Amino acid sequence: MIRKQEITTFDFPENAVIWDVRDANSFSEGHIQGAVNRPIDGLTAESLAEVAADQTIYILCGGGSKAPRAAEKLEGLDDTRDYVVLMGGTRAARAAGMDII
Repeated sequence: MIRKQEITTFDFPENAVIWDVRDANSFSEGHIQGAVNRPIDGLTAESLAEVAADQTIYILCGGGSKAPRAAEKLEGLDDTRDYVVLMGGTRAARAAGMDII
């Protein structure tokens, strides 16, 4: 199931799985703490197999256009999982004063 959550109102759970689906260059320019770079083109069933089936995967991008597409791609690979698109992405997090690494 795909849900949406504004990144600026999101309390990150401890040990959350956060996938930033931008390319490696964009990711290296700045990302939220705890995010792992998983470019949208590299999302596969093998990627999903690395995460426990009962664990929610939080997905974000730079501004909010790639993350929904990535969530749809992941749901196509496994529709039994819980995906949360963090709306607004890294730009909204930065604008809100959240920590960007």
